[in-house]
Amino acid sequence: MLTYLHIADLGVIADATIEPAPGLTAVTGETGAGKTLVVTGLGLLLGQRADAGMVRHGSAKAVVDGGFLGVEGVSERLDELGAELDGGDAPELTVSRQVTAQGRTRAGLGGVAVPLGVLDEVVGALATIHGQSEQVRLATPERARQVLDQAGGPEFVPVLAGYRTAYASRRTAVAERDELVTQVQARAREADMLRFGLAEIEKVSPVPGEDESLAVEARRLQDVDDLRGLAAEADAALSGDDETFGAVGLIGQARKALERLAQHDEAAVGLSAQSVAALDATQGLAGEVASYLASLEADPVRLEAIAARQAELQGLTRKYGTTVDEVLEWARVSSARLDQLVGSDERIAELNEQITRLDEQLAVLATEMTSLRAQAGDRLSSAVAAELAALAMPHAAIEFELRPLPELGPWGAESVQLLFTANPGSPLAPISKVASGGELSRLRLAIEVVLADQGAQSDGRVPGTFVFDEVDAGVGGAVGLEIGRRLARLAKDSQVLVVTHLAQVAAWADRHYVVAKSDDGAITTAGVFEVTGDGRVAEIARMMGGLSDSQAGLGHARDLLAAVGEAS
Repeated sequence: MLTYLHIADLGVIADATIEPAPGLTAVTGETGAGKTLVVTGLGLLLGQRADAGMVRHGSAKAVVDGGFLGVEGVSERLDELGAELDGGDAPELTVSRQVTAQGRTRAGLGGVAVPLGVLDEVVGALATIHGQSEQVRLATPERARQVLDQAGGPEFVPVLAGYRTAYASRRTAVAERDELVTQVQARAREADMLRFGLAEIEKVSPVPGEDESLAVEARRLQDVDDLRGLAAEADAALSGDDETFGAVGLIGQARKALERLAQHDEAAVGLSAQSVAALDATQGLAGEVASYLASLEADPVRLEAIAARQAELQGLTRKYGTTVDEVLEWARVSSARLDQLVGSDERIAELNEQITRLDEQLAVLATEMTSLRAQAGDRLSSAVAAELAALAMPHAAIEFELRPLPELGPWGAESVQLLFTANPGSPLAPISKVASGGELSRLRLAIEVVLADQGAQSDGRVPGTFVFDEVDAGVGGAVGLEIGRRLARLAKDSQVLVVTHLAQVAAWADRHYVVAKSDDGAITTAGVFEVTGDGRVAEIARMMGGLSDSQAGLGHARDLLAAVGEAS
C-alpha cells in the first residue's frame, strides 16, 4: 500500500505531498491543472522512462519519493539488494527517483541506489497503473493470456508451473542435442587425433621419470674413464698399496697405539673408543669405493640402447609435453576426453529419448491448460459482461479466443485474443479495432473488479495498489456513478487511486485531493491539497457544473455525497 507520495519540481508542481487512503483516493482538478502529474510521479517510482522535459522550469532536478507498506512479497529481493525498511511493527519501504535538468536519472530503494529495472521489478509488484498504455497492452495476445491465466484459479497454477518446467527442460535438452549433432564432424576429427596420439604413446610405453633416469645413466657411461680415475684415486687413498699405507692402515696403527695408551691412562679410554669407530667407518667407506670402482665398466652397447630409447621418448616430448611426465598427463586427459567424445553418440540417443518423454508430458499438460483456459474464459467473459452492463454497455460482450499454435510454445498450445463488441448484432472483433477509449477504460475496470471478486489480480500479484488514469474517459452521468461504485468495491480489498474529472466518481472516495493551478504572471505553479467537509462539497459542485458558489450547486453536491454514503 502506498503511504505517501511526495513530488518536487515535476512539471508545474513545485512541491506537493499526498497520503492516499487505504481504500479509494480521488485526485481531481480543472482540465490542464496537472493532476495527471500525480500518476506521472508514481510512474517514475515504478521505473518508467523520464526525460529532462519533466523537470520544472528553472529547477536543477525533479524529485519523487514514496513509501510502501505490505512489502512481504518482495522481502527476499530487498534483502538481496541490501535495502533497509523504516519503522517497526509495520515496516515501510522508501522509494526515490531523481531526474536532472540534463536528463540524468537516479533511483533509490530502501536507501540503496538501484537500476531502473529493479524499480520495475520490486515496486511494480506493489502497484499497477492503469492508463492508456495499459489499455493498449490489453489488446496484445500476451496480456490477454496473462488475464485469462490469472482467472484460471488455483487449479490452473500447478498445471502451468509444470508445463513451464517441462518446456524449459525440453529447450535445454534440444540445445544440447543440437550442439552435439552440429559438432559431429569436429568431434570425429578430434577423436581421431586423440586416438593417434594415444596409440603413439602406448607404442613407446614410457614410465614416469624415465627420461631423467636415462639421462643420468647416459652421463655415467659417457664419463666412465674419468669416474674410474677419480674412484681409483680415492681407493688408493683409503686402502693404500704395496708400498704405502692408506687411510685404513694409518687409522689401524693409531687405534693400536691408543689401545696401549688406554691401558696406562684411563683418560685415554675415550680416545681409544673413537679410534675404533673411525676405523670401522673408514673400512666401510673403502669397501663401498672399491665396489663402486668395480662397477665402472665401459658399456657401449648399453649406451647405444639408451640413445635409441631417448630418441623414442623425444619423439613424444616434441608433440605431447616437454617431459615424459607431461606426456603421460596429456595421455590421461586425452583418454578421458576421448571417452567423452565417443560417448557423445550415446548422449545424443539419451537426449532424444528425454525429448520424446518431455514432448509427451507437454502434450498432456497443454491439453489440460487449453481446457482450463476455455472454462476460465467462459466464466470471465460472462462476469465481465455483467459488469459492463452495469456500466451502461448492456449489449457488450467479450470472448477470449484460443487460437491454436502450429507447435507448442512456452505458454501452451494456443495464443489468446481478446474479442469485443459493444453493439447487438455486431460480430466480435479484436478490441484494438472496435473499442473506443471510453469502452476500453470500462472494460479494463470491469476485468479488474471481476478478478478482485475472485481473489486474483490480472498481473498475478496479491492485492496491492491500483492507479486508474482516465478510467472515466468518454462517459458521464449514471455511468460515472457506476464506475465510482466499482472502484469503491475494488478498494475494499486493494488500495485504489483514481484521477478523474467526474463528480460521480470522486464522490465515492475515502480521501479527496485537488490539484489547483496558479501563476504570478511569469511562472505557473500547481498545488495539491486535500479537501474535506465544505471544501469537498465545493469541489464536487464545481465538477458537477461549475457552480461551486451557488446554493443549488452545493445542494446537488451534498445530495450526491449523501447518496453515495448510503450506497457504500
